[in-house]
Amino acid sequence: MEYKNVQRFIETTLIGYLGGYLFSLADFPLPWVLGALTFVLLWQGFTKRKAFWPNPVKQSGFLILGMYFGLYFTIQTFLTIGPYIIPYLFMTFVLIFASIFIATLVTKWVQVDKVTSVFGSIPGGLSEMVLASEALNAKASYVVIFQTVRLLTVLFTVPALIVFYFNEQGQAANYLVTEEAFVFGGISYFWYIIPIFLGILVRDRIPAGIVVAPLAITAAMNISAIDLASIPSVVLLSAQVAVGIGLGKNISFEDLKLGGKYCLVYFGVSLTLIVVSFGLGATLANFTSLDLATAMLSIAPGGLIEMVLTASTVGGDPAVVSALQLIRILVIIILVPSFLKWYFRKDVKERAA
Repeated sequence: MEYKNVQRFIETTLIGYLGGYLFSLADFPLPWVLGALTFVLLWQGFTKRKAFWPNPVKQSGFLILGMYFGLYFTIQTFLTIGPYIIPYLFMTFVLIFASIFIATLVTKWVQVDKVTSVFGSIPGGLSEMVLASEALNAKASYVVIFQTVRLLTVLFTVPALIVFYFNEQGQAANYLVTEEAFVFGGISYFWYIIPIFLGILVRDRIPAGIVVAPLAITAAMNISAIDLASIPSVVLLSAQVAVGIGLGKNISFEDLKLGGKYCLVYFGVSLTLIVVSFGLGATLANFTSLDLATAMLSIAPGGLIEMVLTASTVGGDPAVVSALQLIRILVIIILVPSFLKWYFRKDVKERAA
């Protein structure tokens, strides 16, 4: 690594930790993720200095958080989610069709084609939606911008609303770091080599592989006879900062400016989808034995990492949220692009003609 890159890396690290620390002092939700994201985003925007954050560092954050979430899983978790899968899939499809309907509806008032609008609004992986949209001749640059707006809206809205509501109800409890005193696990830490190795191996081969693989392997080991060591709090905080910096680094003022007046429109679309998801979550909680926080965060159109961290903060069940959010991600990434290609086939042929 060149000296200049080392300097930029140190700057980026300090900015990220400073943001996380200040957000933590202010008692904001997900402080170490959102604080790092916000400060790096603003630092890049106002200083014009590009953050340097190698991809392996960001991926190490995902690996650590994936393993941490896996520690929540027990045999009871798998027995618990079984009865919820069918109603959850139904709610997921309702959310997907709601996003398609809303994104199509707004094209009557803005000069954005339906294909671009829908791919920019679907609550799925940004890179997957961009790739699928390019196959249908959508404006990929707009898809990136609208998906970025959706991501930021969800990250800064859902955790804040959930934490505020459940604090008002007197139900919040920050389990993420204070759940139990850290005990050094000694040789037991060597077990984590397995999920780390497999996470790196499949990171580009399956959707969200860098999180899914270590989560699944750690969960499997956790319900076996293997005695896994706990992960130190400082490592968890550093993993959150790594993820936050990685997200903030990839968002620029220029991208948001490019979307111009449409950013406000798709901010409204994102807020509408959040409201719809909360309603679906409340319905799921009403018709099943899931508690309200777990149900709402399982349906919420946000990233798996952020929703599970929020669940651990408000007393929800992080293992159930992990499992159901994984199902949602897989459904959207595997089925939605193919469905949208079929759905928009007529529009694409007309535009091509």
